Amino acid sequence: MLRFVLILVLSLLLSGCYYMQAAKGQLELNRKREPIEEVLQAEDTSPELAARLRLVQEARQFSVDELGLPDNKSYQTYADIERDFVIWNVIAAPEFSTQPRTWCFPVAGCVGYRGYFSQDDAQHESEKLAAKGFDVVVGGVAAYSTLGKFNDPVISSMMNWDDVELVGVLFHELAHQVLYVKGDTGFNESFATAVEEFGVLRWLESRGQVDDIAAYRKSRQLRQDLMSLVADARVELDDLYASDLDDKAMRRQKETRLQSLGEDAAGLLQRNGRDGSKWLNGELNNARLVSMTLYEGRLPEFRTLLDQCEQRIECFYDESRALARR
Repeated sequence: MLRFVLILVLSLLLSGCYYMQAAKGQLELNRKREPIEEVLQAEDTSPELAARLRLVQEARQFSVDELGLPDNKSYQTYADIERDFVIWNVIAAPEFSTQPRTWCFPVAGCVGYRGYFSQDDAQHESEKLAAKGFDVVVGGVAAYSTLGKFNDPVISSMMNWDDVELVGVLFHELAHQVLYVKGDTGFNESFATAVEEFGVLRWLESRGQVDDIAAYRKSRQLRQDLMSLVADARVELDDLYASDLDDKAMRRQKETRLQSLGEDAAGLLQRNGRDGSKWLNGELNNARLVSMTLYEGRLPEFRTLLDQCEQRIECFYDESRALARR
């Protein structure tokens, strides 16, 4: 609570409506937290919720014992927020650039997105940015990390995932408490995703879930193939944006390349038994390209680092910290 009061005071000094909504949203989340043990003992807790929370408890202990993740009060409580997402992120990029617009904050540093606890507020911000000529995308987020500044709860919005996704996000968010570099979103998210992948595979192996391991590897490979398509498109678009074409011609070629990306991705998904029509769930633009690569842009580098450490997680943490310092 003391930390929250200090952040609230800072927010007031900054005199920004954005900081006020963030402080109010965090206060609401803190207020709704209940110890998981008390939720499990409550008579009105459904068997389904109880099973998911026990899974969280097992995964949380595994994260400490086997992954070297922080042994603190994060994810020891549960908060029912009664909505599908805890925050909505706004991501923006110039019309002719694949580099995100960044925002700077006292705790997180400069990041390529801005989070709102209200969907309406996020939509309003996206409209303001679009009016200034930015490509914009708004996406709901079911979980996030306060980097250990607060005791992050398990949120009801996380209960919509399957078991593997739930456990993976738990490892991902805790990884941010191990290493976080201000001003480098790509580094931070790729590092946490590498820890997530490593942790999920070890978790499934420890439980003997052979079929789930195969399914997880296949899913991650499909994700990697999709990101390769996106990376190729970004390279071509960067070359286009650096050219001497006039805006009209550049806009036309941009639309053609994005349409081609959408068709290629839909085809890849369909060949893997997925519904390609649901891949985009919105307009494909520069901001959406940023959102797609935000979590995995440097993932291959971290996978290589894990291999160099012979899959020893403490070595991986040490080498990642050294990389961050450089």
